[in-house]
Amino acid sequence: MSPVELRAGVSLGSLFALRMLGLFLILPVFAVHAPQLAGGDNLTLVGIALGAYGLTQAILQIPYGMAADRYGRKRMIVIGLLIFAVGSFVAAAATDIYVTILGRAIQGAGAISAAVMALAADLTREEHRTKTMAIIGASIGLMFALSLVAAPALYRGIGMAGIFALTGVLALLGVVVTLRIVPHEPAAHAEAAAADLASATLGGVLRDAEILRLNFGIFALHVAQMAMFVVVPTLLVERGALAVADHWKVYLPVIAASFVLMIPPLLAAERHGRSRRLFLGSIALLGAAQVWLTGWATGVGSIALGLLAFFVAFNLLEAAIPSLVTRVAPARAKGTALGVYNTTQAFGLFAGGALGGVLAKHFGAGGVFVSCAALMAVWAAVAAGMKVPPPLRLRTVAVPAAAGAEERSPGTKRA
Repeated sequence: MSPVELRAGVSLGSLFALRMLGLFLILPVFAVHAPQLAGGDNLTLVGIALGAYGLTQAILQIPYGMAADRYGRKRMIVIGLLIFAVGSFVAAAATDIYVTILGRAIQGAGAISAAVMALAADLTREEHRTKTMAIIGASIGLMFALSLVAAPALYRGIGMAGIFALTGVLALLGVVVTLRIVPHEPAAHAEAAAADLASATLGGVLRDAEILRLNFGIFALHVAQMAMFVVVPTLLVERGALAVADHWKVYLPVIAASFVLMIPPLLAAERHGRSRRLFLGSIALLGAAQVWLTGWATGVGSIALGLLAFFVAFNLLEAAIPSLVTRVAPARAKGTALGVYNTTQAFGLFAGGALGGVLAKHFGAGGVFVSCAALMAVWAAVAAGMKVPPPLRLRTVAVPAAAGAEERSPGTKRA
């Protein structure tokens, strides 16, 4: 990776990390705090307060992605972060559950994921794009693990209002990172944004067979993730005899180790042009993890092993899918395609939570894991016919100047 590509990956990853840390810090403690708010004893409203963010995210990801294609990535990222900060400060000032819901909905209206990923694609060459997405994905996972440890201490120290205010400050810091540290958008993007977009409309993205395969994949991945975690905490308590307050002792090392273990296969697949094989193998590993958790996870160690297998595959696919979306999407519609991708992801999170609850109620944890394994089998069948674009060295492409590369032809050697 060139210095500009590394800078893009690290700075955009830190941008995601700042925003996601603020969100994740709320999750472990909000249900405990809610009864102190007027109306907060209504569990339905507490659930709506937590879910309002995801709803507005799902609704606005596509409009943000389309706007990023037309008006520029950085502009939409800054606008989204400012809206997110406003929502954070509204929630910080709330004294009842209804204002908290409003604040969470405004937070979700800062739906910048598609614009950030599109900018990452603009700033990196295709052979390094999956690594960049992996950096962004790693930042999200590590912030989730950190929040499990830090949230209780912060809640004791600064309270729920303080945590919401901190999320606003982190969003404003993200604006500084965007304007001062993230590399400039390539000039080629500005030209494309001003061009005729008729050949790269939302309808075209929605009809593209390869993009549909990838969107089904991200939907299935997050259905499985959310459905699993409806029952995994109970599994740790019942089979692992581990108190809820100590669950982070499993999650933190598992997530950290999964990022370490994903690196060798990711680099090997990119080096040898085996992205398709790695993709299908990761889906198979997801299914195997579900089967393991169904019958062989009888203690903390065996549950942790199943979770480790799941998160290694999960992290590989979280990096590979958006990278592939940017490679198969029309050049002038990367933001639009990533908007659809992020919307599908959000609906997967919602569907997984709802489906997991229904399955757990009627069939127990085993029913959840068996259903997730079956979904992975369906995904493998859908993905079997996928067409991965050939390596860049076999094609003639114009690489953005910001990525520090020149136009290459099939005969050009790479450094």
